[in-house]
Amino acid sequence: MARLADHVGVSRQTVYNEIGSKAALADAMVDHHLDQFLAVVRDAFDRHPTDLVEAIHDAVRDVLDLAAGNLLLRAIASATYGADTELLPLLTTQANTLITRTTAMLTQRVTTYQPDLTHEQVSVVIDVIVRTVLSHVMQPAQSPAHTADRLAWLAARVLGGQPSRTRTPLRYR
Repeated sequence: MARLADHVGVSRQTVYNEIGSKAALADAMVDHHLDQFLAVVRDAFDRHPTDLVEAIHDAVRDVLDLAAGNLLLRAIASATYGADTELLPLLTTQANTLITRTTAMLTQRVTTYQPDLTHEQVSVVIDVIVRTVLSHVMQPAQSPAHTADRLAWLAARVLGGQPSRTRTPLRYR
């Protein structure tokens, strides 16, 4: 709170009066960043209104690209590698809210494509994708494009969709 006050040029008491507490600041920061990530997902789905697999591919790639440049996420991820652990609870305590909001938005978007799955099956697919993307946000294994290719391949296999282009050796078979 003191660093924030110094950064914006006000007293620490002013920051507390405006924000309330560290927890309130953390909640506001997480909500703001989650809104940015959800906007990226919505944009990806809007670009592919008839191709669910491509929408998923672009959403995953764009989220991971955004995450790679996100200072808050980098700070939180660095906490998992022995750095300042004060930021780690921002994501871990907010994970349920993050997953719930993301899953609800994706469920609504995915059902508009009318996949040949039950609601429960759609829920499983979305849960797997959301949790996998979160894992890659915190600890990327490959490039965003490579991870998106792999998750799009999985989505194509489970959802039965055919992507409009081939981009990996997996070839969405």
